[in-house]
Amino acid sequence: MSLDQYRGRWLVFFSHPADFTPVCTSEFIALAKAAPLFDEIGCALLGLSVDSLYSHVAWMRAIHELSGVEVPFPVVEDPSMAVGHAYGMLDENATDSSVVRATYFIDPEGVIRATNWYPMNVGRSIEEMLRTVKALQRTADGGVLTPAGWQPGNDILLPPELPTDGSSDWFHRLRPDE
Repeated sequence: MSLDQYRGRWLVFFSHPADFTPVCTSEFIALAKAAPLFDEIGCALLGLSVDSLYSHVAWMRAIHELSGVEVPFPVVEDPSMAVGHAYGMLDENATDSSVVRATYFIDPEGVIRATNWYPMNVGRSIEEMLRTVKALQRTADGGVLTPAGWQPGNDILLPPELPTDGSSDWFHRLRPDE
């Protein structure tokens, strides 16, 4: 598997500390349920763990038995932690992946546009992951900005423009999104 296979669409590439752990399991169930929403916005999901392929297969079966949910996205095995180290998901001195949940938001050209990090004991917000992809997609052409907490359909911001008429809102100009 290569990240080049995802060129042309958005990708959420995320690491998880370990298979068969409570927080990771809750995330995978939530991501599996939300996978159609990511697909609707042209975004693929790709997981990464230091666990083996055999562990992943057993865990996916256990998730299905536990929740009735099929995990529709691939999970890359990284037992040598080479991928995790290459992407900065792990400290260079880490001996296992149990220290971080890293998420990379990658655009269709393969450029990392945003990242977020959570400790191993805090699960990610799937809603925020979706919102982040949508905001990155909306602002990709550089013509608009999204304000704090932006959701599709909410007002957007225009890039700052020095005023020629003495107005004081040059740095925070909201307008309806079309």
